[in-house]
Amino acid sequence: MHRFKDLEIWKRSRTFCSEIYSVTASFPDSEKFGLTNQLRRASISVPSNIAEGCSRKSNKEFSRFLEIAIGSMYELETQLLISNDMQFISNKNSELLLKKLDSIVKMTSKFKSTLR
Repeated sequence: MHRFKDLEIWKRSRTFCSEIYSVTASFPDSEKFGLTNQLRRASISVPSNIAEGCSRKSNKEFSRFLEIAIGSMYELETQLLISNDMQFISNKNSELLLKKLDSIVKMTSKFKSTLR
């Protein structure tokens, strides 16, 4: 078992989640149950699945939760691109968030590959 609070992927995804909450606070009210909700739920899913996976007894089980977390990261990427298309976030903010997200995806994928 791993201690999730010690994992850099968990720390970064938790910080990223806070950033998503900050960015979506300025989204239009009409998006409260749309992109705002989707982005927030997907961002919460990432560190949550990493933490839940840490409680599993085998690396195979943990690896599955990391796959789910990576899936949520790809959802986030799509939702951020759409948010930029809709001009809810600026190109600069979008690029910054996507770069951070890509870094977390790569770190998580690399970590996952060490579990086999």
